[in-house]
Parts: sequence; structure tokens; C-alpha cells
Amino acid sequence: MAVHPVASAGFSRSAAAYERARPTYPEAAVDWLSQRLGLAPGRTVVDVGAGTGKLSRALLGSGAEVLAVEPLANMRAHIAAPVRALDGTAESIPLPDASADAVTVAQAFHWFDAEAALSEIHRVLRPGGALALLWNTPLAGDACNQAIEAIIAPYRDAALPYGSVRWRHVLERGSLFGTLEQATFANSQMLDAQGLAARVQSTSFISVLVTQERDRVLARVSELTAEGPVTVRYVTDVYVADRRP
Repeated sequence: MAVHPVASAGFSRSAAAYERARPTYPEAAVDWLSQRLGLAPGRTVVDVGAGTGKLSRALLGSGAEVLAVEPLANMRAHIAAPVRALDGTAESIPLPDASADAVTVAQAFHWFDAEAALSEIHRVLRPGGALALLWNTPLAGDACNQAIEAIIAPYRDAALPYGSVRWRHVLERGSLFGTLEQATFANSQMLDAQGLAARVQSTSFISVLVTQERDRVLARVSELTAEGPVTVRYVTDVYVADRRP
């Protein structure tokens, strides 16, 4: 299946900004996830829709072998050894049947064809394996996030925020995975003017704007740091579902 055109164009154009300014995942969240998935030396985890490898790199601390599946060459170029980067999509993972102990998807599942992706993830998971989905979501009510949203909201039509799509319904109604388990963690990053502009530029629907309009948006965002660096706060949601036989 082809990558969604907004995701393809936006993330290809903003790969460097994505790597520089997107938040990582809290150490507590990664530790909880690694324990829940049983990641350890001798185990294999496949990070699907890996982007620039932010979660892939974090999972290396578990000692497991980490494979990153990413369809966009500009994003994949930021993934380095010991993570092994593979060209592929969630709907067509370039791995044999039952070759992974766990599959993770960070900040990406809302772009997938949910039914096809879940079937393919089930195929590559070994019996007893599990799927984990992660999102860093701007903390609602935070003043900085509200100011950013006021600037970018008029351009959001092409976006696919995970809260508005049916991924959860598709996963829970199906027969391939068990009940979702959820854990939530606080996350934040401090950004100066350039960092905050890069963070917003890494958003697909901002990145695809024509250059002049995008520059206007980023200039307005940079003004939010007039009094110095700002703290951008997030909620990191982690969902895990075990593979059914």
C-alpha cells in the first residue's frame, strides 16, 4: 500500500526537522514497555513506521535486536547501526512469518490502513508476541500548546490525529489481538526559537505548505519564544495488545 500523500510529502520534506525537534519518549515509558514486551538479549523487536528512529534507538537499551521499518528514504537515512533499517510499510513488512517477538509503532499508526497493518503485524509476530502503539500528544490546557494550536489549527484539515480515527475500534473488534493495556507518562521538552519552529515544521500538514506560507507560520511560532525558551508538555500514551494464536 502507498504511503498517505500528506505523510509522504510532509515527512520527506521535514526529516531533518523531525529528527532535531520531535520529542523522544520518557525513560519510564521505555522501561515499562521493554518489561511488558519482554525485550532482552536474544529477542527481536520490529519498530514499524520508525521515522528517524527515535523509539528504535531508545529500545536498544533493552539488549534486544531492533529492526526499523520505514518507507521514506529521507527519514530512514537518519537511522544508524546498531538499528537495522528496512524499506517497508506497515501493510507490507519485509520480514518472514513469525520473525519478531514484539512490534512497536510510535507516532504512526493513524497513517496506516488499520486492518491490513494489523494482519501483517500479526503475521510477523511469533506466538506469545505483542504489539505496542505509542503517541506523544500535546498536553491539553497547557498555555504553550494552546498558543501553538491557535497558529496551526487553520491548516489541520489534512491531518489524521489518532484520537479521531478508528484504529482502536478496528484493533479491539478483531480476532488477531487481545485486550488493550494502556499506560500514560508525562513528557516535555524545552525549545528555543529555532527548536520550536523545527518542531512545528516537522508536522506533516505544515511541512507541505508552500514555502512562503510555511515561513509565515514558523515566524509566528518563533515569536512565542520572545522571552526565552519554552517548555512544550506532552502526554505519552502507550498501548499494548498481545497477539492471539
